[in-house]
Amino acid sequence: MKLFAEHGVTRVSISELAAAAGMARGTIYSHVPDVDTLFEDVAAQLAREMSQRVASGFGEIKDPARRLAIGVREYIRRAHAEPPWGRFMSRFGLSHSLLQAVLSTEPLADLVSGVDSGRYRITRDQLPAMVCVLAGGTLAAMVTVLDGRATWREVGSDTAELMLIGLGLSRKEAREIARAELA
Repeated sequence: MKLFAEHGVTRVSISELAAAAGMARGTIYSHVPDVDTLFEDVAAQLAREMSQRVASGFGEIKDPARRLAIGVREYIRRAHAEPPWGRFMSRFGLSHSLLQAVLSTEPLADLVSGVDSGRYRITRDQLPAMVCVLAGGTLAAMVTVLDGRATWREVGSDTAELMLIGLGLSRKEAREIARAELA
């Protein structure tokens, strides 16, 4: 993850992977078909792990709006707490692997639930665009935090609030939800 975040996918060599892993190049060659495949595996695993991490913090919360606000803020908080992870995610978060991993877990199900229950005022046809707004907004907010332009609390709450407003919640309710204490 750290090598990909620092150098990009196309600039990481087998020698660098071997050195970072403390293994011989031959061992890497026998376990890694190519660097692109490794990147895709790492990206998908990171997305699944983070989605599970966020979902485990929901507890008994069923409201899709509260779950969305928690998820957005947790991603941004983790970028602050673990800058190499944040750099990797902000650099590659819109990759096919990462988006597919996120779309196959809780966030999409929560969006669908919010639309179907009438909690959100968007249509099912607008879900792909909303996923883009959520992913892009969260990743951009992470960059803002990593660059030191805002705290994770400030930008996380503001990002979640604006997303909830975009989904149709009132300003007042969106602000309240986006500023609730995190576990």
